[in-house]
Amino acid sequence: MALAAGLGVIGPGIGIGIIGGGAMQAIGRNPEASGKIVSNMILAIVFTEALGILALVVSFIIKFV
Repeated sequence: MALAAGLGVIGPGIGIGIIGGGAMQAIGRNPEASGKIVSNMILAIVFTEALGILALVVSFIIKFV
């Protein structure tokens, strides 16, 4: 269970870091578009975090079933 949860959450953690870094670079290059960039960044983070939550649910299923 711990291996499934740990490996399943590492990927989304790295992905969220890459998304945040890319958004900061984009805002630095074009500050006028920061509203659209931030809203798209939050949407991408939500989808990425859903994978982490799915991995956590699967690890609980492994433990209890």
